[in-house]
Amino acid sequence: MTIAAGHPDLSFVDTVPADRDELVGLLATGPFPDALRAAIKTSRLSLDRIQHRLGLRGTTISVATLSYWQSGRRRPERPESLEALRHLEAVLGVPPSSLTALLGPPRPRGRRSRPTRVLPIDALWSRRERLATLLSRVDTTSDCRLGRLSQHDRIEVAPDGGQRSLWVRQVLRAEQDGADRWVLVYDAESGPGVIPELTNLSNCRVGRTAVDEESSIMVAELVFDRTLARGDTVIMEYQLNHPGPQYPASGNAYCRKFRLPVREYVIEVRFDQSRLPARCQQYAVPAGEEGPSRRRNLTLDPSGGVHSVALGFGPGVFGIRWDWPSR
Repeated sequence: MTIAAGHPDLSFVDTVPADRDELVGLLATGPFPDALRAAIKTSRLSLDRIQHRLGLRGTTISVATLSYWQSGRRRPERPESLEALRHLEAVLGVPPSSLTALLGPPRPRGRRSRPTRVLPIDALWSRRERLATLLSRVDTTSDCRLGRLSQHDRIEVAPDGGQRSLWVRQVLRAEQDGADRWVLVYDAESGPGVIPELTNLSNCRVGRTAVDEESSIMVAELVFDRTLARGDTVIMEYQLNHPGPQYPASGNAYCRKFRLPVREYVIEVRFDQSRLPARCQQYAVPAGEEGPSRRRNLTLDPSGGVHSVALGFGPGVFGIRWDWPSR
């Protein structure tokens, strides 16, 4: 996630040739192969020239692969292919992530492919019955209409080891007309009565909420400022704050549960300098698997935090866990 200062680059708007209207429409609605073909046509670059310019950016990709992408025979799915696509967007002069946003969920591969059916909202939670009861009290009809483009979670851990706050930024795209809200599910898993305060909302407001204080589960509608049409995107932010001290126990971990794939997921955990963990580890549990299948040790940065990035992840659980030094 990049923040840039100064004047925006409007060269795409100013220099696109006569095919601009077709390209703009396809970038909004897709499908991906058609949009890529239109972008290549508008750029007036041959596939050989595109390959050369990608090479100058340190990205190696064959002309055959570019041809397969624009014909729809293949599509970028692996992390290195998604990174190449980001450079390709720059070479073709289209807005960042405009082609990436048109990619569908990863195609199943091999014997261990995950199921393609859409998981219920409560599928990845251990206390499904309690969550299902809360979900019945809110409007969940928009959920399947929204594609997950980007998610950024930042967790602040207090000196006592509890969770002080969680800041969230999401970029969502309407796959159908009529999406008007996001359903937030928060499960503290920290004992009864641990329900955070929902604050600092951007581009949304709180609708109906449902709380199970005994289980420390909260469900809330975050209603958008407007109803989305197919292809519309929304950037929304919110924060969950816990009163303290004492802050609720974090279980030495934080995870995000994805019932649908997300293009990009960034997770940060920030620790107080007075109490830093001895070890931090990223983990992932793809849907349908019993336990973590992907682990990686993380190194604390000078400010006392760690982060991890997942591309094209889900369905499944992705998180960071940590251990405190022995006393």
